[in-house]
Amino acid sequence: MKDIMSKSRRSSRRRSPPIRSGEIIDYKNTSLLRRFMSEQGRILSRRMNRLTSKQQRSMTVAIKRARILASLPFSNNES
Repeated sequence: MKDIMSKSRRSSRRRSPPIRSGEIIDYKNTSLLRRFMSEQGRILSRRMNRLTSKQQRSMTVAIKRARILASLPFSNNES
């Protein structure tokens, strides 16, 4: 009984959206793009980012463009 109550309470909590309404997914906005990358420089999955599939596709394209233009690193090999 207690497990059912804790699950419903957990799901009712409202999370803040990962991208605010004023923010535009763009390859020039590196501070936004870095939030959706791991420490190693990998693009995080859609479940971890809590993005819609359309947002995830545009985020992936923007990150790849920023990597090609050397705004973002391809990998972070700092050890």
